[in-house]
Amino acid sequence: MATITVRNVPDELVDRIKLLATQKGISMEQEIRDLLQDRYVQRSAVIERIRQRWETLPPQSASQMQGWKEQDRP
Repeated sequence: MATITVRNVPDELVDRIKLLATQKGISMEQEIRDLLQDRYVQRSAVIERIRQRWETLPPQSASQMQGWKEQDRP
């Protein structure tokens, strides 16, 4: 695995990360790994979440969509 060094991190931010890690009972390094993982999820996971949300939308008729287009509505 790779190692990342981040310089000039504000003390306030480090304190907040330490506090979160302590509250979760994990190391600061693990908290940062978790934050990065959550922020930069795999593209396939994002696409799957979009598909799941799409399936919850109510179906729209072709005539309704055409009406939106005529009104310049995306």
